Amino acid sequence: MALAPNPAASVAVRAGRNLRHLNPSTVFEPPTAPAGKTFLPGPVLLLGAPGVGKGTQAQILMADFAIPQISTGDILRHNIASGTDLGLKAKSLIDKGILVDDQLVQTMVGKRLTGHEDVLTGFILDGFPRTLGQATWLDGFLLKLRQNAPGTDLEGQGITLPVVAVNLVADYNELLHRITGRRTCPVCKSIYNIYSNPPKVAGRCDLEGAALIQRPDDTEPVFAERMKTFEAQTAPVIEYYRRQNRFREVKADLSLAEVTSSIVSALHDLRSPAKS
Repeated sequence: MALAPNPAASVAVRAGRNLRHLNPSTVFEPPTAPAGKTFLPGPVLLLGAPGVGKGTQAQILMADFAIPQISTGDILRHNIASGTDLGLKAKSLIDKGILVDDQLVQTMVGKRLTGHEDVLTGFILDGFPRTLGQATWLDGFLLKLRQNAPGTDLEGQGITLPVVAVNLVADYNELLHRITGRRTCPVCKSIYNIYSNPPKVAGRCDLEGAALIQRPDDTEPVFAERMKTFEAQTAPVIEYYRRQNRFREVKADLSLAEVTSSIVSALHDLRSPAKS
């Protein structure tokens, strides 16, 4: 979902182009929102296993805080569709069956963060950072913005805050049921779950009466592989943010509103002055 730029953010983003990597052991002391201003969520990395409801929560946070979602997939497709220099480079790699390298993705993310005013109070990170290298690069990029902020229009803005990570967690079997129990109406696209939200008539849509279908990848073997991939990719990233006290876990097997409330509480805690 694309959001219009935050009308309160009426300044132009100015940032240096020189980036530097940080020592992973560096510990940040997250600043709070400036006096007289509303809470700034800043950059938020929302993590979660398949089926945990991360996408739904991201949409709620975007609407509540009027912040955008920074999706590397969306940025990549936009650059390719727009025919930018970065997009052309990425397309040439994709056409050859080569993965787009970190440096190219990072350059695209950097341009997105310094080219739009909608990110000034914060943003939800989607699909980035996936690796320890990407996490340290992003910290270096945002720290550079912080160093350039005093006396500029960026001073006190959420974009200069360090990244905080919130991981949504749920029991494996709960996630398995959410994925393997999912059924969709091919006509009206209504979504059911045979365990938690079954149709009135088994296998039939309540509205259309059409036979419900299950996606080919909503099976236990596929889910198990996706979980292995998720855990392998995110473990180093989680540990990186945990060591710096920029990480919280939130139970995702509660009601939608309770999960949202827990995430917001975690963000307020993470953005509070460093505790002694």
